[in-house]
Amino acid sequence: MRHNKKLIIAGITTLIGLALVRAANAGDNHAGYYYPEPQTSEVYASPLSPLPTANKRTRIGFTVGLGAQQRKRPHAPDYHVFAKGATAQKMIIVATTEGKYNTLFRLRALLAAMSAEARLSPLFQKSQQPQNLNFLDLARLTGFIKVTVTDGDKIAHRIDIK
Repeated sequence: MRHNKKLIIAGITTLIGLALVRAANAGDNHAGYYYPEPQTSEVYASPLSPLPTANKRTRIGFTVGLGAQQRKRPHAPDYHVFAKGATAQKMIIVATTEGKYNTLFRLRALLAAMSAEARLSPLFQKSQQPQNLNFLDLARLTGFIKVTVTDGDKIAHRIDIK
C-alpha cells in the first residue's frame, strides 16, 4: 500500500513538473524550429526604458542593420539575428558555425562582443557612460523583451529583458 502511495505521489509530482515547464515555455513557438528548448535562462534588468518611438518596424530594422554590418565583413557571418513574434519583440541569435558557440560561456562571449560594437552606436554615444551599457540595453531601447541565443544545434539560452 505504501509503495503504491509513493508511486502515485511521484507520478503527480512529475505531472506538475511537466506542467510548470510547459507553462514557462508557453508562447515560445520558436523553440524546436530555430533552436532547441532553452536549457538555461536569466532575467536582465536594464537601466534603460524603451524609446517612445520603438515599434515593430524599428526592431526589424535593427536586426536588418545588424545583418548588413555582418555582410560588410570579409568573412561569412558566424551568426544571424532575427526579430520574431507578432510585434517582433523576441530577438533570436543563431550561430551558423559548427562548434563555435557551443557553450553558455561562448554564447555570453558573443553577447559581450556585440556589446563592444553596441557602445559605438550613436544611441550609446549620447549616453553619459556608454561603457556601462551592453547589447541587451540596446535591445531594450529598441523594445525587445526577450533574447534567445543558441548554437543552432544543442544549446539555447533565454534572456528576459525587464
